[in-house]
Amino acid sequence: MPVLLLAVALSTSPAHAQDAPPPPALSEQLQKLTEAMARTQSQLEQSQRDLDEMRRQLAALQALMAQGNASAPAAPAVPASASSSSSAPATTAEIEDIRERQAILESQVQTHEQTKVETESKYPVKITGLLLFNGFVNTRQVDSAATPTLAIPGTGSTGASVRQTILGFAARGPHLFGATSYADLSVDFDGNPSSANSSATYTGYAGSNATLLRLRTAHAGLDWQHTRAYFSLDRPILNPDTPTSLTAVAEPALAWSGNLWTWNPQLGLTHDLVAGSHFVRLQGALIDVGDAPWSVSIASTATGATPATSAEQSRWPGVEARVALLGSKPEEGSHLGVGGYFAPHLDPVGHRFDAWAGTLDAKLLLPAHLSFTGSFYRGKALGGLGAGGFKDFAFAADPGTNSYYVRPLDDVGGWAQLKEKLSERLEFNVAFGLDNVFANELRPYAVTGGTTYQNLARNRTYTGNTIYSPSAYLLFSLEYRHLESSPITGPAAGSNIIGLGAGYKF
Repeated sequence: MPVLLLAVALSTSPAHAQDAPPPPALSEQLQKLTEAMARTQSQLEQSQRDLDEMRRQLAALQALMAQGNASAPAAPAVPASASSSSSAPATTAEIEDIRERQAILESQVQTHEQTKVETESKYPVKITGLLLFNGFVNTRQVDSAATPTLAIPGTGSTGASVRQTILGFAARGPHLFGATSYADLSVDFDGNPSSANSSATYTGYAGSNATLLRLRTAHAGLDWQHTRAYFSLDRPILNPDTPTSLTAVAEPALAWSGNLWTWNPQLGLTHDLVAGSHFVRLQGALIDVGDAPWSVSIASTATGATPATSAEQSRWPGVEARVALLGSKPEEGSHLGVGGYFAPHLDPVGHRFDAWAGTLDAKLLLPAHLSFTGSFYRGKALGGLGAGGFKDFAFAADPGTNSYYVRPLDDVGGWAQLKEKLSERLEFNVAFGLDNVFANELRPYAVTGGTTYQNLARNRTYTGNTIYSPSAYLLFSLEYRHLESSPITGPAAGSNIIGLGAGYKF
């Protein structure tokens, strides 16, 4: 039996030896494992050294920042492997870079904290503003030295002002009917008139606010994706754009020279229709138009007091509408619009007349960083919108009957501006504006020795400026302006204005 078993074992052993390969040498496996562990240990040790070095640098940086205004200490220690003469300047530069970044971050955090104004409604309110300094040189006399809009005979003036400074508040409220609610207002410090018969007295609806602090504009409304319902105190929707200036802010550039700028209460609705890659904007609003500066003076002369404006005495609100074709970016791109305005009035002697206007406005983006913006109007009794030679109508007294003859004045005008924005920091602007009352209507009511406003038939302004913004918060401007004001009788008066503006936005 043992012999048989031995024979069987000998016969099967070669087959098993062929099926299973011989195992690798244990010494070779052990060598590879040892080498891998050594590499891993070396990497861990290097990582630990790097972490220790980062901790030392962080501690040194914290010590530098804690010292405040103290002199900067020596650079933190570096490992022996990096102690060459070229590594010390690099480490110092890195620390300075980290310090600068942290200072910027702290500034941004502080700014963010300052915008958190607590309100009773608990919704956020943002405070904005422009602290604006203006210096001016007027070669001849103007109606208001710091904010001129009209040239009159006389000597010039030189001075400076900060009263065009603007303060604003903006808030976002709750969602209502699927829309976002919002509100904002702005005030300035140019509300103290120098005389009763000056364009500076014009405050439109806010006539009782003619003190140092003056309400400029206000808005509140609901915003849907393509629709906006609002009420506002702002320029008419017929003039969606305004010329660019840093020296004409209290009264916008080209005011009373073709720019329908006056701020009046409005209740309106805006809806954008999508037309391929473009939009068609439909706008409509009710407007309570204020009296023009000279109209107020005439009314006071005729009746002794004016409890309401001539538009309010008609007991009907004015209406305005505009249709515009917009580009693919409605608020930034080109647009072309047409508009209309109508408002019934009651003159100081009790006769009704209608103020009306047809308008055309455009903004075109051109090559070479250029853009063209402008507006044109033709209408009647437009003093309440900032045209008409500072008046809605002309008048004359009848000595025999102790009554007044009043005639609403037709008017035509507009403005245009060419802008070249070389970069976000530098831009150049040139503009021209014209407001022209029909001479044949005004001439029968000309008064010998009357005021410039009463006899003014045409007012023109030429202007050019450069605005430089070295940062997002600083603005500097140099501007030249030429005013030419022509009465219906006598020679025209002109004045050259050189203005300097420096502003800080917050």
